[in-house]
Amino acid sequence: MRRKQAWAFPSRKGVAMKIVLCGPPRSGKSCLREGLKRAVRRIPGSPYPYVITACPDGEGAWFQETVEADPALAAACKAAYKTKFTPLFVERVADSVASCTLPMTLVDIGGIPSAENKKICAAATHAVILAGDLSRVSEWRAFCTELGIKVVAEIFSDYHGQEDSVQGVGEDGVFKGSVHYLERGEDVSQRPCVAALAQFLVEQVALEEKK
Repeated sequence: MRRKQAWAFPSRKGVAMKIVLCGPPRSGKSCLREGLKRAVRRIPGSPYPYVITACPDGEGAWFQETVEADPALAAACKAAYKTKFTPLFVERVADSVASCTLPMTLVDIGGIPSAENKKICAAATHAVILAGDLSRVSEWRAFCTELGIKVVAEIFSDYHGQEDSVQGVGEDGVFKGSVHYLERGEDVSQRPCVAALAQFLVEQVALEEKK
């Protein structure tokens, strides 16, 4: 029996995919987020990949492009915007996730499976787990299971690697692969794993819309 939470689970009817990008700290989630957004937008007929930045670390959707154009400015803005979780922040972001009805939403959360992140993700539908340490994947599977979120992809963040690998979709329906060198300022949108994951997510959105 599912343990009762301190909040109610919002209805998930009428939405397509609200995809949580989750995993341990320093896995490269924000870099993957921007890479996926760009890769999805290059796919003909794909839905717009709307991004919700759900971590108060100062790295909003603007951050990657700013790093590419002016790293010093990006660092200064991040320092100015960085804050801590507050009840108001959590409530605002959780409401944004619950209220969004676009076909594809990417929800970039912090690296701790905390009560705050559980509340933020209560209305999410799917998840991509990104981890540089594969032994940490299980705790994020448990996080998603507790919230009733379907894990659709598990990606190894191989920071010191030289190339991506794409294992594809297994019998469990989970896309697996590895992406190398997720570093701020790098355009990773054309990396093989990122491009393949983007295509897979677009196909999943199309399947969800037919239900």
